[in-house]
Amino acid sequence: MRAASVKQSAEYPVRWQPQIGSSFAWQLTDYPVDFQTRADIIDIDLFETSQSVINNLHSQGKKVICYINAGAWEAYRPDADAFPAAVVGRAYIGWPDERWLDVSRFDQFSSLMAARFDLAKDKGCDGLELDNIDGYQQKTGFTITQHDQAASSAWLAHQAHTRGLAVGLKNCPEMVAELVEHFDFAIIEECTKYGWCADFKTFTEAHKPVFQVSYEKAPAKIERICAQAALDGFYVLFKNRSLDNWSLTCES
Repeated sequence: MRAASVKQSAEYPVRWQPQIGSSFAWQLTDYPVDFQTRADIIDIDLFETSQSVINNLHSQGKKVICYINAGAWEAYRPDADAFPAAVVGRAYIGWPDERWLDVSRFDQFSSLMAARFDLAKDKGCDGLELDNIDGYQQKTGFTITQHDQAASSAWLAHQAHTRGLAVGLKNCPEMVAELVEHFDFAIIEECTKYGWCADFKTFTEAHKPVFQVSYEKAPAKIERICAQAALDGFYVLFKNRSLDNWSLTCES
């Protein structure tokens, strides 16, 4: 197991810090959660996962990362009706029940995000995956600058750390240099396909792990991805796009 180190500063309480070399599993659909996974760390949905499931995973010695959509509104969440209409923008293409949030005015829904973080702490999550924190690059219906995005992302990381939770940067290679100091790990999708894996070596150079996820199925390409990830120091997980309980690792 390489997932049990802790980190503390004068400002924040002790929190778990995932380590480079830890194995990683990711399941956001196709419940119930696969308890047979051998991974040190498992990333699951905050709202969809029961307290008993998190307790069970902890009893197996696993660390739990809880997924929160921090940049888009989701119609099916229990707090959906509490978001001000003024900050809910255009539909997220490909996800009909999601709409972009105006993070340039994140103060208007920050209390809702804080409540989600409180729930994560109460349920025993060890860390958080914050999704869709690249709205400034998207057609959101709002004018969001990179500065707005960085400010809201740093605030989110601060909120996680004040609760003793680790927090991961999701994709967004253009902001790695600015945000690496605020985040404890990274989760990146299809970086080989889009050519930005190297941007996240900043994380491993700072002794913070990178969990690389690919949806590739061709054996030859999988071999190349694994070979490069070994050089970069990333842990690679191959998944279906639905993020069900199927997975493949370079070791398997």
